[in-house]
Amino acid sequence: MKRHDYITWEEYFMGIALLSARRSKDPNTQVGACIVNENNIILSTGYNGMPKGCSDDDLPWDRDGDFQDTKYAYVCHAELNAILNSDGRSLADAILYVSLFPCNECAKAIIQAGIKKVIYQEDKYPDCDASEVSRKLFKMAGITLEKFQSTLFENGLTLF
Repeated sequence: MKRHDYITWEEYFMGIALLSARRSKDPNTQVGACIVNENNIILSTGYNGMPKGCSDDDLPWDRDGDFQDTKYAYVCHAELNAILNSDGRSLADAILYVSLFPCNECAKAIIQAGIKKVIYQEDKYPDCDASEVSRKLFKMAGITLEKFQSTLFENGLTLF
């Protein structure tokens, strides 16, 4: 008799996004993303980190200070990295699983990539300008937003 306590596709892909987030060296916020097609095939993954070839030991991880002295000037977000890591594969009509609701800059990249659905685990900053602009852009572009619903990761399941 087969098992009945296996995880759903959504739990699987969000788990991949959360595992990807563990690659981030950001001391404050680790974000992961996983892009899949309509056949449940993973097209790409990404996490927030410094651009390729730029040492994350030489660039700042600070959140406060002059812009050029903070991580915000340098870090590539998980969503953008996942899009760029797709190696030229079409992301048209794909689904993006991401651990944190996308900012406005990532929303633009998501729209341009042709992704049609975003499933996010957490919306840490729902009232900030970047999140409000993201929602507006997603609505205009006809992209479906869905809050990830599962108790799997909240009930103590760890990835290791």
